[in-house]
Amino acid sequence: MIRDITLGQYYPGSSRIHRLDARIKIIWTFVFIISLFLIKDFWGYLAVVGALGLVIGISKVPLKFIIRGLKPIFLIILFTFTINMFMTRGTPLVSIGFLTITREGLYNAVFMGVRLILLIIGSSLLTLTTKPINLTDGIEKLLSPCQRFGLPAHELAMMMTIALRFIPTLLEETDKIMKAQMARGADFESGNLMNRAKSLIPLLVPLFISAFRIAQDLAMAMEARCYRGGSHRTRMNAMKLGKGDGAAIALMVLYLFLVIAQAQGLFQLITG
Repeated sequence: MIRDITLGQYYPGSSRIHRLDARIKIIWTFVFIISLFLIKDFWGYLAVVGALGLVIGISKVPLKFIIRGLKPIFLIILFTFTINMFMTRGTPLVSIGFLTITREGLYNAVFMGVRLILLIIGSSLLTLTTKPINLTDGIEKLLSPCQRFGLPAHELAMMMTIALRFIPTLLEETDKIMKAQMARGADFESGNLMNRAKSLIPLLVPLFISAFRIAQDLAMAMEARCYRGGSHRTRMNAMKLGKGDGAAIALMVLYLFLVIAQAQGLFQLITG
């Protein structure tokens, strides 16, 4: 289960999505997330699924690899589905004891589940198709206008990227610790959900020690390379927008316009 988490991982490739400027992909991700909360019916989500499928196809990232990232959050999706199904008032469909499934609750449960799945898949494409160093530079460039207000753009971008980059590393360390303890007789799979959660408590101490060791090694490596903060740092490869980035910006504007039009019901107004 731990190895199924794809957040923070980079999938090597040379597709058009990989070659896009990191700033464009970051902005695209925010536009995509905003669009998911503007859409109010399944027809809009069907269009989003088509657009997302097209992007995944162009990126050449295996769909199985992306879907695998949904396994660790299956319980969250199931919890969201259940809460919306039983806690929404409306026309009763089925009664289970004191709980009642309503038509509106079932609709909201499926709607929220689809939204959560699309949110995770769309967000994971950012890290899957962007190198960590490019992601750092992109975040720093986007936050650079805020430096005049005292915001440390480079340091903030570095911290965010390091946090994303070391999620797979910490998960790998957790997997190693679990295997080592299972070889010594630990049991992480038997019992109910509460017992499984309690069995994970012994993992915390060695995991924290491993995290501090990794952080110390990273700090020493940055110190050995004379890292002294982000002010006046130069880069070997300057970030420049190309023709593909211009096309991505045009598609982003068109996508946002269509989403806003759909959310405001302009299509129904024109056709009606």
